[in-house]
Amino acid sequence: MNAWPAGNNQALPFADWMRAVQLRTEASLSRLLPPAEAIPARLHQAMRYASLDGGKRIRPLLAFAAGELNNGSPERLEIVACAVEMIHAYSLVHDDLPCMDDDILRRGRPTCHVEYDESTALLVGDSLQALAFELLARAESGTESGNESARDAGRTARQLEMIRLLAHASGSCGMAGGQAIDLGATGQSLNLPELELMHALKTGALIRAAVMLGALCGDALSDEAGAALDRFAKRAGLLFQVVDDILDCTASTATLGKTAGKDAEAGKPTYVSLLGLQAAREFADDLSAQALAALAFFGDRSQRLIELTHFITHRKF
Repeated sequence: MNAWPAGNNQALPFADWMRAVQLRTEASLSRLLPPAEAIPARLHQAMRYASLDGGKRIRPLLAFAAGELNNGSPERLEIVACAVEMIHAYSLVHDDLPCMDDDILRRGRPTCHVEYDESTALLVGDSLQALAFELLARAESGTESGNESARDAGRTARQLEMIRLLAHASGSCGMAGGQAIDLGATGQSLNLPELELMHALKTGALIRAAVMLGALCGDALSDEAGAALDRFAKRAGLLFQVVDDILDCTASTATLGKTAGKDAEAGKPTYVSLLGLQAAREFADDLSAQALAALAFFGDRSQRLIELTHFITHRKF
């Protein structure tokens, strides 16, 4: 995979490291998705349309950063990164459907159901979700030490934990549940704890899963280290959504690659509508500080996660 530099990636400037992860993720997705010409060709073409050539790849970046903190191998991390990104892509395809958010623009181009049709878009989401779990089930994600039977047992246990984590983050107690709350809250008023719960599920759960799955690709974590990483992941997930709400009302459609101001127009509760723009910015800064404080446990090993936190906080798109 020539997009991935050799040597000590911790020494790379952050922008170069981020670009390397994005390129590796793109190349891996292209390899792992069904070929466009394979039957049923239209569905496979739509799956590739929804997954490739777009997005910031925040979740793969977080998975790689957590994995590098914990000595995870790039080969394992790319499988985890692609599995999480396929779940994310499926969620965007379904969120954009007329029965959900009814949007026509995603990543600067027509949404999947506009480019193809609604039934194909529905099947794209179903297929991407299934493929994500297939990848985790066939990935070699276990430990490497010990005798052969111990390696097999460790690999099986770790794969099952990965599948459990991603399934929980995707279902009714995670992303799908958050979307259900979001749909039910349209035109309603939510207080801050209710809004935080909605986004902890809708956005935060998959971001948390990306971090914890990345960490599972490396050495075993102590209970204290796992708790610190989980605190970071929860704060980072909420931070991403607060910044997203801010950008939705301050950035243009061309910059965002999706319809700006759509949440406000639809009467959806956001951090800006609840707190006001300035207070939402202050809340984002506070969440960023909390995320960074959680990483203090790891010292210099958390360099990439620290850099990603700053990127998420100050991103413009």
